This record gives sequence, structure tokens and C-alpha cells, in this order.
Amino acid sequence: MFVFFVDIMKIEFWSIGKQHDAGIKSAVEEYTKRLGKYCQLKWQIIPVPKNAAMLSENDLKKLEGKMILEWLDKDSILIALDEYGKELDSIGLSQFITKKSNMGCKKLVFLIGGAFGLDEAVLQRADFKWSLSKLTFPHQVVRLLLAEQVYRAYTIIKNEKYHHK
Repeated sequence: MFVFFVDIMKIEFWSIGKQHDAGIKSAVEEYTKRLGKYCQLKWQIIPVPKNAAMLSENDLKKLEGKMILEWLDKDSILIALDEYGKELDSIGLSQFITKKSNMGCKKLVFLIGGAFGLDEAVLQRADFKWSLSKLTFPHQVVRLLLAEQVYRAYTIIKNEKYHHK
């Protein structure tokens, strides 16, 4: 596999919800630290709107979607984690990241939606919809899975020993 990195790519993990759960926080921080070797990584925890309990599921998704679209740079590649998205194995994810980097992508944004998923406007804006699994996971666990899988992808790209096949 030919890998060509012009600059260290920026990656942002966006998640709607609470700060990292104490039980998972140290593992998320460990993978975040490890990823620093390969990319510029930033977490953006998007707080649930204050009036969320008063809104319908659809209205809440629209409000969250509006915030996301306002914050998103037009040049960012948006990867929406969505249960109906395409499943990738770890090698497929590494190939996806390599392809985006080789195309000159400066920033990838991986987005974990709120409790009810992502608004249709966000899904339409997404450059790629990615499903981690057919299983349903708590959002905090998805954060850990995301960080670990992106780390694994970079170790595959760099042909390091972490990934065993």
C-alpha cells in the first residue's frame, strides 16, 4: 500500500453528550495520547441543549444538527457514525484515512450523534456514513471504540505491530 502524507492530518472526534465517563475516561485518554504520534487530535464534546427534555426526538435532533452544521468548516470531511452507514474493517478504515490524506484532506471530523441519532441534514452533509457495528453501544463506549479503531488504522498505515491479522 502506497502511503503519502503531506502534512500531519487534523482529526477531530465530536460527540454529543456528557463529558467522558470516569470509567472509560482513562482508556479514551490513552488512545488519544497514542494518536498524537500520528495526527493532531482534538475532542469536541457538544453539550446536549439545556431544554432537551422538553423537546421531541425530532426537534432535539434538528437543534443538535443545526449546531453541528454551524460549527463545521466547509472544507472538513465529515464522517457520521450512523447505524445505517457502511461497515469497515480495520484495514478498510486505514485505507479510507490514507485515501483522504493523499487527496489533501486537512481535517477529518468523526461525529457521534446524540441519544436519538443524527438529523437528516447532518447525514446529507456527511461525506461518509460509517457504522461501527449492527450492535447498539452506549455513547461512551462508542468514543472508546472510535479512538481505538482510528489508532489501529494508523498502526496499520505505518505497518506497526499493534494490529494482528
